[in-house]
Amino acid sequence: MASESGRLLHLGNVVVDIVLDVPALPERGGDVLATGSDTTTGGGFNVMVAAARQGLPVVYAGAHGTGPFGDRARAAMLGAGIEVRQRPKAGLDTGFVVSIVDAEGERTFVTSTGAEATLTGEDLDAIRPGPRDVVYLSGYGMLHPLNRRALMGWLPGVHDDVTVVFDPGPLVHLIPADVTRSVMSRADWWSCNAREATRTTGRDDPAAAAAELARLTGRRGVLVRTGPDGCLVAARDAAPVHVPGFDVHAVDTNGAGDTHTGVFVAAIATGADAIDAARTANAAAALSVTSYGPATAPTAADLARFVAGQPAGIFGGRG
Repeated sequence: MASESGRLLHLGNVVVDIVLDVPALPERGGDVLATGSDTTTGGGFNVMVAAARQGLPVVYAGAHGTGPFGDRARAAMLGAGIEVRQRPKAGLDTGFVVSIVDAEGERTFVTSTGAEATLTGEDLDAIRPGPRDVVYLSGYGMLHPLNRRALMGWLPGVHDDVTVVFDPGPLVHLIPADVTRSVMSRADWWSCNAREATRTTGRDDPAAAAAELARLTGRRGVLVRTGPDGCLVAARDAAPVHVPGFDVHAVDTNGAGDTHTGVFVAAIATGADAIDAARTANAAAALSVTSYGPATAPTAADLARFVAGQPAGIFGGRG
């Protein structure tokens, strides 16, 4: 039976995404007219929205700024029912990411960091997770020197009963090796995609990479997303389990990984076992790619309807 859930305490980074659609990138020194544009709240926001839409209370404990981007990010979080714990950083705006998308769907990013990269130990003094809470850490936070120092000073004080989920992100290879080892020694769940698993372990085969990660982390397990194919769940001394994905017509895969992580967190926070949580996360990610936009995680009701429409037995086995 599912237990009463706690909260998701998110200590990653929320930024603003400025998305530009272009026919092709211009040559160096050149110019190009965008065919479309959008400005959305991104970064850790998408994981939090996914969890909140499943009914899990969510707290953003990261840093944020006082300028227009900070205002926009806070408004988006509050609109999604996310509690914003820290005070805005005076005189410093939230950072932003310019995402340039060409006609073939390839994305090129330019990031300008801001207040989200200025977390301090003092900011974290009042953040005390309870035994049913899930703490989410992001590799992006470990790339910013101030955040890294604050988080690595705070993490050893988190009680062993608290579940810690770490998502290393695409720049995992830039995280200092000693920091990666420290996080691995405490993370209950290491959640990443196949490319990130390969970058961390040097193993090209996702199953081999998942098994190696499970050996290195040594707590509850590892989740490796493999796109439309689903994901792998691995634990120490056990073969990785393939949890199949769902066949849908994808129109936009942006944010699917964040949806998967947020829904997985919500499921384990309410007592689901890892395989069932992964299967639910696969369903949520599949549903999310049928809509345009980054924050397209389904609500709990939409997800339940999607699951109910699947062939009998998909949510009952351990295949």
